[in-house]
Amino acid sequence: MARDLDADLKTLRTVLDFAANRDFERAAALAQRTLESGFEHPLLLNVMATRLEQQGNFQGSLQLLQRAVALSPTDVGARNALSLCLQRLNRPAEALTHIDHLLKLQPKLGLAHANKGNALIALGLLGRAQQSHLQALELEPENFAAIAGLAAIATHRGDHSEARRWAERALRIVPGYPDAVMSLAAAELAAGQTAKAEELLHGVIMDSRAGRIDRARAAGLLGDVLDASGRYADAFDSYAACNEALRQTHAEFAGANILEYVRALIAEVNRLAATGLADGFVQDWDAAGSEVREHIFLIGFPRSGTTLLEVVLDGHPQVVSLEEHELLTDAALKFMCEPLNLEPLLRAGDADLQALRSAYWRGVSDAGVQVAGKVFIDKYPLNTLKLPLIARLFPSAKILFACRDPRDVVLSCFRRRFKMNPAMYQLLTLQGAAEFYDAAMRLAEAVRPAIGNPWRVVRYERVVERFADEIKEICDFLGVPWVADLEEFAARARDREHATPSTSQLSHGMTGSAISQWKNYSAQVTPFMPLLEAWVQRFGYE
Repeated sequence: MARDLDADLKTLRTVLDFAANRDFERAAALAQRTLESGFEHPLLLNVMATRLEQQGNFQGSLQLLQRAVALSPTDVGARNALSLCLQRLNRPAEALTHIDHLLKLQPKLGLAHANKGNALIALGLLGRAQQSHLQALELEPENFAAIAGLAAIATHRGDHSEARRWAERALRIVPGYPDAVMSLAAAELAAGQTAKAEELLHGVIMDSRAGRIDRARAAGLLGDVLDASGRYADAFDSYAACNEALRQTHAEFAGANILEYVRALIAEVNRLAATGLADGFVQDWDAAGSEVREHIFLIGFPRSGTTLLEVVLDGHPQVVSLEEHELLTDAALKFMCEPLNLEPLLRAGDADLQALRSAYWRGVSDAGVQVAGKVFIDKYPLNTLKLPLIARLFPSAKILFACRDPRDVVLSCFRRRFKMNPAMYQLLTLQGAAEFYDAAMRLAEAVRPAIGNPWRVVRYERVVERFADEIKEICDFLGVPWVADLEEFAARARDREHATPSTSQLSHGMTGSAISQWKNYSAQVTPFMPLLEAWVQRFGYE
């Protein structure tokens, strides 16, 4: 039966009017009836997707928006909504692809520049994000998303006075806007105004207009506020509420059990050691890039002090670094996929290995790092899981293994928010974090005797308490002299392109406040001591 075009157009206008007046319930109900009648349109799919997001069904929303974009690739509303949904699902790289497509269609679309800025923030690219948000403001001076984004960038960099200015400007335009409220709350926390920060965050958590991710982020920051107030039991409950919401939102990672993978890797390394095959990891030739002076892998476990070390050492004129880049992906896909069998890696010919080394160095170059004549530091904590690859591909590379009190590491992983993936999903519970830490350390202990790479353990607490002495020893290990500029790391942290959970803290200089924080949460940490006790003793903690 032929459709009544005029009636369909009238329906679209009605749905649009409902949505414009924020009557999403009636808009969604009419959109659903119309879709069920056989009329499929990007606007109807977009409205239905909005309703599903409000209900916390981001995967359902994603499917509808992907269908909307497939129906009409040039529909600005559908593609913009798809990019926003992908960001809420913590898939900023995919979101960025759709935003760039929008900007090719409409280069002066301010909302697209603002959304690009937020995607870049999620990717940790603060400098590029700032440029996108400023471009959005040139096009739309009252673009509150861009203004709030600039507040978020200042918060990441620890410049809370600037963050406050941007956040208050955004809130004058849209009172209660969650991103701006959280930047303002972080500024109040930095100023010691914990009661004001707490009030602001409770406002977000109780606001029915805020999405699940916004409320989760507010709960996580509220945990920091309560921690600063000495209300540790309440703080822990707030962190747990944040993480539980994130677990539900990112449930697609629940089936990708990183623990099973690491345990299988340990078993494989032990099997090779028992049969003598692990001797193949030790090479007596130099496989470093011909241009690099020294090649360093800075590894360990998240929240063990790798960012502090990388920021400090990056201040040396003879050192260049790259943080949080997956440079070994090609090699991992070739030799470390399940079912795990490392014998092909040990038997691999030089042609295959050289191709993978070339891919690695190409990735370094593509990231804008020039290594010729320099000491190059590749900082990626969980490259601990790729030690077999590192040993085989780069037998002359040196290993800096960051170490911190395991109880502080596990607690800190639980308290901080990371870009989500199967490994970071494991950190959303203390049990998961403790099990993952134990597995990663057992893998490092299994691999270390089998490889020939020079290896130095760096204890976070020693760096904090005896900075100059410890960094001088590390410089000796790297083969570079000590220089006084290494002490000026706080300013470098503020200006860094990449953001990590440590960036804001480091921008204020060295502090011992992170040492033995676990004691404030001993009741929560104690149940997991059977997993951590061996490492507490192994690394020499009390």
